[in-house]
Amino acid sequence: MITSVLVANRGEIACRIFRTCRELGIRTVAVHSDADANALHVREADAAVRLPGAAPADTYLRGDLIVKAALDAGADAVHPGYGFLSENADFARAVTGAGLVWIGPPPEAIEAMASKTRAKKLMGLEPLERVTGDDLPVLVKAAAGGGGRGMRVVRELAALEAELTAARAEALSAFGDGEVFVEPYLEGGRHVEVQILADTHGTVWALGTRDCSLQRRHQKVVEEAPAPGLAPELVAELHGSAVHAARAVDYTGAGTVEFLVADGRAHFLEMNTRLQVEHPVTEAVFGVDLVALQIQVAEGAALEPEPPAARGHAVEARLYAEDPARDWAPQTGTLHRLAVPDGVRLDTGFTDGDEIGVHYDPMLAKVIAHAPTRAEAVRRLAGALERAVVHGPVTNRDLLVRSLRHPEFTSGRMDTGFFGRHLDGLTGAVPEPYAPLAAALADAHGRSRFGGWRNLPSQPQTRRYLMDGTEHEVRYHHTRDGLTAEGVRVVHADAALVVLEIDGVRRKFPVDRYGDRIHVGATVLTALPRFPDPVADRAPGSLLAPMPGTVVRVAEGLAEGSAVEAGQPLLWLEAMKMEHRVSAPVSGTLTALHAAPGRQVEVGTLLAVVQEEQTA
Repeated sequence: MITSVLVANRGEIACRIFRTCRELGIRTVAVHSDADANALHVREADAAVRLPGAAPADTYLRGDLIVKAALDAGADAVHPGYGFLSENADFARAVTGAGLVWIGPPPEAIEAMASKTRAKKLMGLEPLERVTGDDLPVLVKAAAGGGGRGMRVVRELAALEAELTAARAEALSAFGDGEVFVEPYLEGGRHVEVQILADTHGTVWALGTRDCSLQRRHQKVVEEAPAPGLAPELVAELHGSAVHAARAVDYTGAGTVEFLVADGRAHFLEMNTRLQVEHPVTEAVFGVDLVALQIQVAEGAALEPEPPAARGHAVEARLYAEDPARDWAPQTGTLHRLAVPDGVRLDTGFTDGDEIGVHYDPMLAKVIAHAPTRAEAVRRLAGALERAVVHGPVTNRDLLVRSLRHPEFTSGRMDTGFFGRHLDGLTGAVPEPYAPLAAALADAHGRSRFGGWRNLPSQPQTRRYLMDGTEHEVRYHHTRDGLTAEGVRVVHADAALVVLEIDGVRRKFPVDRYGDRIHVGATVLTALPRFPDPVADRAPGSLLAPMPGTVVRVAEGLAEGSAVEAGQPLLWLEAMKMEHRVSAPVSGTLTALHAAPGRQVEVGTLLAVVQEEQTA
């Protein structure tokens, strides 16, 4: 029997595995980088071992250090989680070679399937060896790992070489393996997958389908089980193909076989030889704990001949610290508060007050709703996200709510191009018009009618706020009867709650303040000074870092004085395990270049200046 498990991972997935281990009475061991020294997964574990450094290549991708950590901490088993080394056959061998139990598939199965190129050959498919214009569009894809890293859609042949270079660099950084390949890109398809679970006694379960079509940068954002609207014959085909893939490599443990469904046909994509981020929707529908089953299989237990019956529908949304309106730019800072209403599941690696850094994936949490029908599950999840308290950096919460309520999604007609078609409509600002007034009234609570103000008591008091990029000025009065404002009746106002009667309807506005940043419900404001400070002007054509990160590459041959074209890639930043391209805003001359590979930058750091060419 397993008595102590080291989780070779971090964040949300480590916390998720620890939860099951505690329920089973198993001791837990965490590993952590220096950046994660005070992370939630470290605080929740029974023991923790430091991996010196911060970059994944120095820490979570160092299999030798992780095996040593397991031995030093007295663990007798290792669970890889997902990402990092979870699909690394050499790491699996190192674990078992050290006398530890590997809670995952055999290394031989990982080698056969974890490399997407080998998996395709096993399934009778071949990647494109030579790409011509007739093959476009194509998808450049990392052979190892997942999560959308190392993937690029190429629509022009001239861009292929640069995208191959970028994909290799991103894959190497994320997975320690820079191998990439090219395959045809099918547009308008749905991403559908099958969860499998196999034991060492010859039983293979196919635990239904999942639809993961809502993706950004080829990384899943919303997932659900079962996949809606599939013909029973197609479901049977998907289940059969998934079980065939597992049996072909003598698979054991949990895994996922992924397909692209287009025109009623299933096209094999890959097999992920690990637990998936979206596993909770399958757990909800089948009433199982997949992590507990992984542990039981690793201990040699036999599965029942048939899996449990499916019940109802489940939908999961990934809450990211990112700004969808700014090319999904990852965000950093303090997560002041995160809470969701009762009735939904929350899987997270953060608690109130934690810092969101630049080194790892920007996912804050997964929120999962389960209900008897798809429509009920979608409604429950959208409502829970809308009422969730998320105070801190910008997130994709509003995008998630609008996506779940979009007619294309509610009708089950979505595909992988959903965000490409609808992003503008899903990210357009819908400000709460009374949020600035509520913030001002909350701030005014407790003030003396005279103290702190130069205005006479009979004069209106003014406050200025920035909301969705627009400045708003609000006015209110201190009177003998309390605070008043034009056009509304102030029913109640204190530092945490303002109640306004608007056209005969009472509305509540919870208010939370963190420095100059104010949350009024789901609306975020920035308090502006009464007398603005002068702001230093930037030179026209200045390129500022859109996010904190590390400069990983500068375009070959680029130097001050170089002629550049509008849209030309100049340099690449790596932030939260993804590469982000910084391009020339205009055609002209590069007059300044402050970026160099390896340089750490903060948001707003001046990277380069392009002087626009003058036309006659």
